[in-house]
Amino acid sequence: MSRRPRRSAVPDPAAFPTRPYDLVKEFAVALVVIALLTAVLAAVFSSPDVKPVTLASWARADGADFTATAVTELGGISATAQYGPPYNHTPGAAQTLGPLGLQSMAGVRIPVDTANDFVLRPLRDAPEPPAVTAALAAWAAAPPARRHAWTAAYSDALSKAGGSTPVKGDYGPVPVLTTRLLELARGGALDGTLQAEGKFYQTDYTRPLLFLSDGSYVESLARAEHLGGDQWGMMNETGNYPGQAWLWLYTFWYQIEPFKSSGNADALIWGVMALLSLGFILVPFLPGVRSVPRWTRVHRLIWRTYYREQAAERDRRE
Repeated sequence: MSRRPRRSAVPDPAAFPTRPYDLVKEFAVALVVIALLTAVLAAVFSSPDVKPVTLASWARADGADFTATAVTELGGISATAQYGPPYNHTPGAAQTLGPLGLQSMAGVRIPVDTANDFVLRPLRDAPEPPAVTAALAAWAAAPPARRHAWTAAYSDALSKAGGSTPVKGDYGPVPVLTTRLLELARGGALDGTLQAEGKFYQTDYTRPLLFLSDGSYVESLARAEHLGGDQWGMMNETGNYPGQAWLWLYTFWYQIEPFKSSGNADALIWGVMALLSLGFILVPFLPGVRSVPRWTRVHRLIWRTYYREQAAERDRRE
C-alpha cells in the first residue's frame, strides 16, 4: 500500500496575491514631499533668528540695569548669591519635597561667589588705573558689615535715580568698582573673563548666564518674545510659536495655584509629574483603568478596516 506524500508546511508563494512595487520610486517621492513640507512649514512657523544676549550687549543696551545688578552681586543679595545648591550654601534656600531636600542632595557642585567671581576677580585680572586699584584695596580692607552698608546704600540710590546719576552718599569704593566693570563689559572683556576656566576651549557659559539672569534686561527680552514663566515660556519657542507642545503638561502646573505662587514650585511640580508618570507606567496593572480601552472601543475605530473586512468575511461564510 503506497503512502500519500506529505504536504509541505511552507506555503506556495504563488498562492498569495502580488503587485508590482517600485521601492526606489516610493522613496524618492516621499523624500521630495517631506523636503517640500519641511521647507514650507519652516518658512511659515519657524522662530525668528534672534541674536544671543551677551554681557557686552546687555551693558551697551541698558547700562543702568547692568550696574544695579553688579551692585547686588557685589553685596551678595542677588538671586544667584541666595540660590543655594548647586552654587552656594545659603541656609533655607533649597527647595524640598516633604522631608526630601531634593536641591541639596547633590550638594554644591558649581561653587559661585558672586562678589568675587562676577566683580572682583575680573577687575583684578584686568589692567587697572590707580583709582580702581585703590578701590579694590579699600574693599578688601573693609569688614563685611561695612561692605554690606556700602552696597545697600548704593543700590537704594540707583533705584531712586531711575537710570540717572545717583545723589552723592557714603558708597565707599562701590561706584568706582561698578563703573569700571561696566567699561569692561561694554568692551567685551567681561564675557571672556567669566568663561575663563583654565581650559583651551571655553564652552562653560554658567557664570555669564547666571549674571545675566540676575538682571531684568534678559527677562524683559524674554517676556517680549512670550517666553515668561506665566506665558508658558518653557513650552513656547521665540515669538510665541508652537514650540514643544509635548511639554504642556509640565508647564501647565506653573500656571495654577498653589504652584504658581509657591517658592517651592519646582520641587512640588517634579513630585506631581513623578506620580503621574508612575501612574502611566502602571496603567496595565490598575483595575478599571486598564479596561478603559475595552469600554471605549477606540481600538475598533483605529482598526476599522480590519474589522470591516472580518465582518464581510463572516457574511460570505453565512
